Amino acid sequence: MSRWWREVGWRHAGGLVAVAFAVIPVLYVVSAAVNPLGTVASTGVVPGEVSLVHFRALFDDPARPFLRWSLNTLVVCVAVTAVQVFCSALAAYAFSRFRFRGRRGGLLTLLLIQMFPQFLAVIALFTAITELGEAIPALGLNTIAGYSLVLMGSALAQVWLLKGYFDTVPRQLDEAAVVDGAGHATIFFRIVLPLARPILAVTGLLAFVATIGEFLLASIFLTDTRAKTLAVGLYGIIESDRSNNLGVFAAGALMTALPVVLLFLFLQRYIVGGLTAGSVKD
Repeated sequence: MSRWWREVGWRHAGGLVAVAFAVIPVLYVVSAAVNPLGTVASTGVVPGEVSLVHFRALFDDPARPFLRWSLNTLVVCVAVTAVQVFCSALAAYAFSRFRFRGRRGGLLTLLLIQMFPQFLAVIALFTAITELGEAIPALGLNTIAGYSLVLMGSALAQVWLLKGYFDTVPRQLDEAAVVDGAGHATIFFRIVLPLARPILAVTGLLAFVATIGEFLLASIFLTDTRAKTLAVGLYGIIESDRSNNLGVFAAGALMTALPVVLLFLFLQRYIVGGLTAGSVKD
């Protein structure tokens, strides 16, 4: 028994502690969402009663347009994720396949910029969006387009991750395509990107999760009720009454997590396994 504990048992114990550490907060949120009382004092890990009253309250109250917040969040997440993955893939391909002056410095600069949060530039961003809104109202404050434009400033956030994967794609494929008369655009779109589906799925999921959970910038640029995203809207619910609105907030949190879970399930087939295996026969 002691030998089993030294070799294997302590790992199982550590795994159980880690699982409990991750699952208990989720169970608490689920319990608060289905608890008809919906208060801090009456909520535990295991609900005493089960009711969907908080989910109905989430959709029936016109003061908190949850469906509108969901649509705003979905539009922002899709737009920012698409731009971030596409721009990062273009830059990563250039850094992976080309050799040019400033290549190493450019990669290090991108890495250095990512060490500083975007919130440090909030004053400059706020001033820029305010002045831009005076010229183009559709891109100003309290607009989904303007907020999306701010988040698109991190369009090259996934370059290092994508470049590391592009480096593993055999260059023999590029050389064979060049012999057949293909250019860089053809190689990128018809050879590299199809083979890079696993890493594109991972980077897309990371960008989507980061965007749907973004709160600091959204709370500054989106103050109008109908222009808010889920993060800002749900925070307003719990801020107005931290005790009695816990159930509604928990119900909204579960609904917010649903798109992330569905996206992960959809992308799972691309994430598992590498599609480049066996592409080149030596």
